[in-house]
Amino acid sequence: MHDMPARSTLESSLQNQLLRQLGERLRLIRKAKRISAVELAQAAGISRSTLHAVESGAASPTMGTYLRVLAALGAAADLALVATDEPDRRPASPASNHIAQDYQSWLMHQEAVRRITNDPSLAGRAEATLEKWMAKGDARTMPLWTKWREILAGRRWDLALATSEEARELRQASPLSTVLPQDVRLDIIAKVRGLKELSSAEG
Repeated sequence: MHDMPARSTLESSLQNQLLRQLGERLRLIRKAKRISAVELAQAAGISRSTLHAVESGAASPTMGTYLRVLAALGAAADLALVATDEPDRRPASPASNHIAQDYQSWLMHQEAVRRITNDPSLAGRAEATLEKWMAKGDARTMPLWTKWREILAGRRWDLALATSEEARELRQASPLSTVLPQDVRLDIIAKVRGLKELSSAEG
């Protein structure tokens, strides 16, 4: 069995995933407010290229830069939530749990893609599972399954591993994790749970 990355690697990957999701959220807020990138960069006192790095979730911008963008977007409530000095009085954040679930799903798909690349016959197993699901005719999930049929046919693994909202929705209806042995799935679940516990202890 292929060894999963060490805890330090997982921690780094989780941090990168969190930054990407933060950047994507900031970009969506800007779009929803109909603020141009130039206008937001000027309001935050940063360059257009720096704003692009922030919205891409890059690690190069400083935390202060991320905070300036948040403030310029009028998201001061988010800053207050993070900076509160009474964290024990706050309920557990559903968003934090959701991010952990997203990351867990992403790790499973990364491992599934690695295994399918090494053993293409596994793609056939995923396709067979998908066809069984589609035969049940769940109208709400059918558009996602149809997209998965295209992904599997074209081996578009980049779409399966993207960090966009669309990709996260696709992974929730994915047949890829079914190619993983049970012990591999449990190993990933345990390691993500360990990261959540470590984060809680450090917080």
